[in-house]
Amino acid sequence: MKGGKTRAVSKKSESKLGVKMSKKDKKAAKDPNKPKRPPSAFFVFMEDFRKQYKEKHPTNKSVAAVGKAGGDKWKSLSEGEKAPYVAEAEKRKEAYERNMEAYNRKLAGGADDDSDKSKSEVNDEDEEGSGGEEEDDD
Repeated sequence: MKGGKTRAVSKKSESKLGVKMSKKDKKAAKDPNKPKRPPSAFFVFMEDFRKQYKEKHPTNKSVAAVGKAGGDKWKSLSEGEKAPYVAEAEKRKEAYERNMEAYNRKLAGGADDDSDKSKSEVNDEDEEGSGGEEEDDD
């Protein structure tokens, strides 16, 4: 039984050693025009908290310390105190969804609009040209 396991392991290691592809090669390229995902209520809170923390602790450069303090503060907030951040996150989410719909329409319709436009222009020109010839022949 051990022989079967070692063979499977060796096959896996051989396939890994054969062709090396990085994760960057496997992933599709990101579209820079795609809207960014909206922040959660916690991240909306952290935007304000970072400003306050910087004012109180101007010499602290540690990102980890700010994050830890922000997380502790967020946990200690009541639902009522979190409500404005949740509302702001919802607004940003709705705006993101509208932007994504427009982005997806642009992607789906972009190629179709160009091809339909070119087809209609060609058809219009054919109709005008053939119509003009028919009128001249009469």
